[in-house]
Amino acid sequence: MNPRRPVRRGRLPLSLRRDPVAWDRQRPTWREARPAVIAQALKRAQARASGNWFVVGATRDVRADRPLARTVAGQEIVVWRDAAGRLVAGPGVCPHLGAPLRDSPVRCGALVCHWHGLALRGGPFAGWEPLPAHDDGVLVWVRLDDVGGEPPLDAPVVPARPDPVRAVTAVYVGVGACEPEDVVANRLDPWHGAWFHPYSFVDLTVVDTPTATEKTRARAEAGEEAGEEAEEGAGGEAANEEDSFVVDVSFRVAGRLVVPVRAVFTAPEPRTVVMHITEGEGRGSVVETHATPLGVDDRGRPRTAVVEAVVAASDRPGFAVARRLTPLLRPLVRASAGRLWRDDLAYAERRWQLRSTGRFPG
Repeated sequence: MNPRRPVRRGRLPLSLRRDPVAWDRQRPTWREARPAVIAQALKRAQARASGNWFVVGATRDVRADRPLARTVAGQEIVVWRDAAGRLVAGPGVCPHLGAPLRDSPVRCGALVCHWHGLALRGGPFAGWEPLPAHDDGVLVWVRLDDVGGEPPLDAPVVPARPDPVRAVTAVYVGVGACEPEDVVANRLDPWHGAWFHPYSFVDLTVVDTPTATEKTRARAEAGEEAGEEAEEGAGGEAANEEDSFVVDVSFRVAGRLVVPVRAVFTAPEPRTVVMHITEGEGRGSVVETHATPLGVDDRGRPRTAVVEAVVAASDRPGFAVARRLTPLLRPLVRASAGRLWRDDLAYAERRWQLRSTGRFPG
């Protein structure tokens, strides 16, 4: 492990890089990005409880006049608000003649089928059964017990985050031909950041990695894939500071202007990776990456939605201005996330292709 160096926050949020390093002159990270370490972290994440909760989309996308629709693990789902503003979720197929409810409007809190006018008000009706739903203020979730196959939880595992009312929030959604584990594995590989995304990250150093058993560490040193030892004690292990990746990195703003921070990556449940800013500008801010399985495409490939929530906060006096400009900032944040995920979904898709053909290294 490398020693942790404090990230100092200056009077201004930006810093000027004194001696920029060309992309091909930066320090290689492939020796440190050990497949065994990433595989162990992924296995521990997969062993944690999700309670069968799946992210559907952004809270603000649940509008008063139409439902938010998603296909989760091959099941059509619709989410809307009833007359009292409560979140309602259920199958996206009309129980009458199978109309797609995703295309139906919401009137006075009822979802009205556009084929024949059948109105669903959130209660059981003619075989249509509501699903447990949760709105955490940034994202909406649906519980699918027949898909998850775990003991259900009353609420999803929502990471600690700043109060959305006092933060700038934005949600990006992208879709790739891969499985959720490929998205999670991408996020549990922080070493690729400055190499694969030089337009966004520079000066990246991983200063701490998750703890492991002595046997697993020895195998990791040899560059071998984690074996059965990595599974020992995995069940129920909490995603805490001892099971996290700690990264010092600078976010590139323009040219030599950067924002240096310390970020901690954890996986609190099987389909979620959270980046917390713990030092530097925006301390307390989070970026949550959620992977929701959608089903298979017409070529038989799995499809996964990446739902990434940015919840940015700052104690600087000027941040109040940024909050008031949130409607203008959201498209910029989504565009930045979209650029990153165009690359990272290619990474995840490549990983799935290799796994599905038995050619994945290790």
